[in-house]
Amino acid sequence: MTTDDATHEGIKTIEVEKPGKFSANSVLRVCIVTWNMNGKVSSRDLAQLVGDEQKYDLLVIGLQEVPRCNIAQLLQEVLVETHSLLGESIMQSLQLFVFGPKNFDPLINKDKYSTGGLGGLIRRKKGAVAISISFKGIRLVFICCHLSAHARHVEERNAQLRHISHSLFSNNPNPYARPSQITVWLGDLNYRIQGMDTFPVRNLIKRDLHKVRVPSWTDRILFKIEKSGDVDATLHSYESLDHIHSSDHKPVKALLSLKLTD
Repeated sequence: MTTDDATHEGIKTIEVEKPGKFSANSVLRVCIVTWNMNGKVSSRDLAQLVGDEQKYDLLVIGLQEVPRCNIAQLLQEVLVETHSLLGESIMQSLQLFVFGPKNFDPLINKDKYSTGGLGGLIRRKKGAVAISISFKGIRLVFICCHLSAHARHVEERNAQLRHISHSLFSNNPNPYARPSQITVWLGDLNYRIQGMDTFPVRNLIKRDLHKVRVPSWTDRILFKIEKSGDVDATLHSYESLDHIHSSDHKPVKALLSLKLTD
């Protein structure tokens, strides 16, 4: 993350504060992970995904291209000492899980929206799954999406995002009609480096790495705070987990601290 105050069409780049640590006065500590698993699973990788120090309140994990296995159970085995599954929203290979403190029963709503068809043996379903949750007085919405691939399909991805957003926030009545105080988008958005001249990018990678497509930051975590809300958010870290090698995608992890301002 850059510390420049850069903006583009309403998107703002913000500074990461105190990487890897939460604020002492946080009302709610949230760890968010997105990962395209490429149809493979490793219990060791899932343990690394969760991390050794589980000092967060909520753990949100959005997965794409999930293989045919019970990922929720595998994750719960890793978190058995500290957290339990609060909610899940699953649409074939697109899956979203929210884990929280044991013996806690928050208000949960779930939804899913398809924007494409099936593909391949691992059921590459395109679209979005969502979970809304009220936790410690803060209303949150998490949206995990997997959009169309390939650099030429920019407008198709834009249309899919508009469809998902309209489906979630414009229909009445639905659990998302009331504005959340914070909305988090995560997933394999598949936006790529544009332009015909991709040779500078290719020259930055090893000569013996024979990739078909130019590497891009397709996996992202974005968040939005409601302007009229009473919640502040601090981003403490935003990183890829480069030590996980079972997929051609690297997991992306963010740590957020939320606190009420009033």
